Amino acid sequence: MSARPFIVAIDGPAGAGKSSVSKLLARRLGFALVDTGAIYRCVALMASREGIAFDDDAKLGELLGRVRIHFQVVGEENHVFLGGEDVSSEIRTPPISMGASQVSGRPVVRAGLLALQRRLALEAASGAILEGRDIGTVVFPDADVKFFLQANPEVRARRRFEELFQKGVDSSLEGVLQDQTRRDTADSEREVAPLKPAEDAVHVDSSSMPLSEVVQSLEHEIERRRASRGA
Repeated sequence: MSARPFIVAIDGPAGAGKSSVSKLLARRLGFALVDTGAIYRCVALMASREGIAFDDDAKLGELLGRVRIHFQVVGEENHVFLGGEDVSSEIRTPPISMGASQVSGRPVVRAGLLALQRRLALEAASGAILEGRDIGTVVFPDADVKFFLQANPEVRARRRFEELFQKGVDSSLEGVLQDQTRRDTADSEREVAPLKPAEDAVHVDSSSMPLSEVVQSLEHEIERRRASRGA
């Protein structure tokens, strides 16, 4: 039996830098990148388009059987395709962000997507980086290395505001901070797979660290673990 791919779990709240760090790490290491948050966003988008309430477990369960998602690096970005449609921008709007937070708290959704997340990672040729909120605690509690990225709320809100501004999404820094606070609370207090670091996670505060420094720090730890595993 072939060895399992090297699994890297990167958890943390919105705006902590997970997406940027994960994308660069995957490129530098030649690993597959699985954005689990994007998967939940796609479910929220599908539900929104079909008029399904974010707490309607019966209809959400039926919808899960029709979810077809794949990731593809296009230029410098990791694009998300839903049934062949590039929804990378649409799933990042504030309404879908809040919807993703709601559907991700439904046990039927988390259970239904768990196998998909694991399969996408285990199909990787040599290694996979998964980013989300419960990778190290639920999806891959036996990951080869786990990181928990964090940053202070104001820094995270500013990053998110700048991202939305560059994409032409009308928002305000105050509004982004309010949405972020609500989502942080919902994600941390939900009964199913709440946002929290794994006990053996490596904590990294990116509040005052440049992206390159964060990436190099994580890459060094990954390479150290790979060497010890003989990967």
